[in-house]
Amino acid sequence: MSNPPLSANSTILGIESSCDDTSAAVMINGKIASNITASQDVHRKYGGVVPELASRAHQSHIIPVINAALEKAQIRLKEVDAIAVTQGPGLMGSLVVGLNTAKGLSLSLNKPLIGVNHLHAHIAALHIENSVKFPMLALLVSGGHTQLIWVTETGNYEIIGQTIDDAVGEAFDKGAKIMGMGYPGGPEIAKWASQGDPLFHKFPDSQTENLEFSFSGIKTSLLYYLKKSLKEDPEFLEKNRAHICAAYQHSLIEMLLKRVKKALKIYPTASIGLVGGVSANTMLRNSFVRLAHQKNLESYIPSFEYCTDNAAMIAQAGLFLAEQQKFLNLDELPYTRA
Repeated sequence: MSNPPLSANSTILGIESSCDDTSAAVMINGKIASNITASQDVHRKYGGVVPELASRAHQSHIIPVINAALEKAQIRLKEVDAIAVTQGPGLMGSLVVGLNTAKGLSLSLNKPLIGVNHLHAHIAALHIENSVKFPMLALLVSGGHTQLIWVTETGNYEIIGQTIDDAVGEAFDKGAKIMGMGYPGGPEIAKWASQGDPLFHKFPDSQTENLEFSFSGIKTSLLYYLKKSLKEDPEFLEKNRAHICAAYQHSLIEMLLKRVKKALKIYPTASIGLVGGVSANTMLRNSFVRLAHQKNLESYIPSFEYCTDNAAMIAQAGLFLAEQQKFLNLDELPYTRA
């Protein structure tokens, strides 16, 4: 298939299925015309995403979600100029559903296929509503990743720091599980934290080298803190849940911002960006904006709709790649690497 040149005026269908959200979006003339996402509540009772159940749910959701995105954008499938799809990283079974669907559409419509790196797409989400000033220091925070990324221009990304164990999203989820709360843990902890005292208890910050993160220690600290306190008072958690959540959340955010501040001393930047599912956390968003003001920097954070996994960011990243004529070879379609 020969791929014609594409520009910012192109119409791109984005498809995202890397984990447990099935999403489709349409970008027309560089603007998001629709962004439809179907979530999977089946994982809540297991306290985490079950890969096999996720891939099965994607198979049920993906065609209706694509149809809904096209309908909201008021276009027909044949009017799409290219198809952008998450290529990785993510759950293998989930990725295959999206990739195979996108490949089938590409072949049947004779339209080019664009493979998008899921993490790069989170950074691309900043461009949906902003005219980004470069260079930019981006903090990517999600259930699977915690990274500091140096962005010198669109599509030019360098990881300058990342977690050496758990991601911050995992720290929220596992912390909530230790306290007997639901999944996902981030929203649960944030809800309780809004009513508590963030200085109620000081959790330790793991000592790491350079710009690395570590979140395994704070989870262990929470576990032993509760064990000791509950031994002294069996009702300690129930009496102080809001305060414990507030202190735990505050400590996690301080750990993130400490590395951002350290990076700002090394990398002269015009702006800072916050992306990924955990960027939906209100306290983190507010703290990030305050830091930018203190440093006299521009700050960018996607709207809540574009924080978690979504196809709008895939379409946006796809547009950047299409403008560079970077398309997938359908005969040699990789599944997990971009």
